[in-house]
Amino acid sequence: MASNSIAKSLQQRPEDENLGIGANLAYGLQHVLTMYGGIIAVPLILGQAAGLSSSEIGLLITASLFAGGLATILQTIGLPFFGCQLPLVQGVSFSGVATMVAISGNGGMESVLGAVMAASLIGLLITPVFSRITRFFPPLVTGIVITTIGLTLMPVAARWAMGGNSNAPGFGSMANIGLAATTLVIVLLLSKVGSATVSRLSILLAMIIGTVLALCLGMTDFSKVGEGAFLALPSLFHFGYPSFQIAAIVSMFIVIMVTLVETSADILAVGEIIETKVDSRRLGDGLRADMLSSLIAPIFGSFTQSAFAQNVGLVAVTGIKSRYVVATGGLVLVTLGLLPVMGRIVAAVPSAVLGGAGIVLFGTVAASGIRTLSKVDYRNNMNLIIVATSIGFGMIPIASPSFYDQFPTWFATIFHSGISSAAIMAIALNLVFNHLTAGNSDQQSVFVAGTERTLRYQDVALLHDGDYFLNGKLYDKNGVEVPIVAPEFHSVVTKRHLGETALPATTS
Repeated sequence: MASNSIAKSLQQRPEDENLGIGANLAYGLQHVLTMYGGIIAVPLILGQAAGLSSSEIGLLITASLFAGGLATILQTIGLPFFGCQLPLVQGVSFSGVATMVAISGNGGMESVLGAVMAASLIGLLITPVFSRITRFFPPLVTGIVITTIGLTLMPVAARWAMGGNSNAPGFGSMANIGLAATTLVIVLLLSKVGSATVSRLSILLAMIIGTVLALCLGMTDFSKVGEGAFLALPSLFHFGYPSFQIAAIVSMFIVIMVTLVETSADILAVGEIIETKVDSRRLGDGLRADMLSSLIAPIFGSFTQSAFAQNVGLVAVTGIKSRYVVATGGLVLVTLGLLPVMGRIVAAVPSAVLGGAGIVLFGTVAASGIRTLSKVDYRNNMNLIIVATSIGFGMIPIASPSFYDQFPTWFATIFHSGISSAAIMAIALNLVFNHLTAGNSDQQSVFVAGTERTLRYQDVALLHDGDYFLNGKLYDKNGVEVPIVAPEFHSVVTKRHLGETALPATTS
């Protein structure tokens, strides 16, 4: 009887809805197109920095697609103790690019892969600590993180809209921006169509239409799709067996810490968006899946795996909450890893088309965060200051990417990510002001006082039964005016906000 009730409750979770093979494939492909540019960026950058040949870089890309697909399936479908069973797409984490480039310059790809494996193993062992922090992620914190995720991704959308490659001759041209704008308009028009199916597929359909338009205008090239192998199995330890260097492992462990923070934020964010419960056990399962995937990925020639924030935005835009949709996207990624020709087809989608869709996707993430922050109580507390400081802190590396260049490497690695910066600041300030209440003043900051009308108890205690305010003046119950003396700022503010209508004032 108990098992039947548990099974029934599990079926009622919004993420457990199965839309069928056709819908799963369509929506899953939309997820793949959304994150494809991001998942191949890391192997491209690292391969070029390590001086690898084009064919070897191709192997890195194939390995990243394959490993990302396996990680996505593990995260969405899950195994005992592994996988949060939420619609989260996994892929190569961008937060470790700079660290891995530095490691490859000293010890080669073998050192990079060894550092990733060792640091991921340590991360796997410490996940129980991270899984018990859900009570420190109220809507105040998750709203800040979700908003920051959307804002920090906007530069990516802008670069895509300009053409993607800053060294290309047409980067920033009106042709690229015009194509991005056209794709954006198509997304909006399709979203307005009465058909729910068309509206939910608006991102995918807009990308297809935008790509066809780019092909007609000569802005994309499919001629290289037929070049190279059609089928290629992942090559195990193609770049040699991992080597383990203490300094490299320590540097990569800092990246793993950042990855754990970002993945925690993404798991909680998608849980908030699809309105499902995420407890410490579920968060721990998600983090363990992240670390296990990162531990296995170097075997195929890939790197640390984490949830892709842009796909969290896609979940918010489409309203498709099914984890089976994302799991199908994972199968598509695995297929792309086995069939390089399909990867080359997807790679032919112009960056400008991705940019037009990205504006909606990433903007929706920020809007979801703002919606979460609207649930926060800002009355007579420091929550507004926490929001302002945390988001502002998270925007520093976005507004000035070189801000942390002179800081110690470990510090720069952590705080160069706007998401990590905002998350750490939000958690710390929430602890200081809302959990460690000792020493908090009952007379809040002027910033807080300016956002809500507040009265101190000692001021209200001076009023008598029957007192009332009219046209900014205080009268007793007999209609006799009571003089108001305002030598202090607080009193002036209080008098200024008394209002122009009669307000009875009583005390008990």
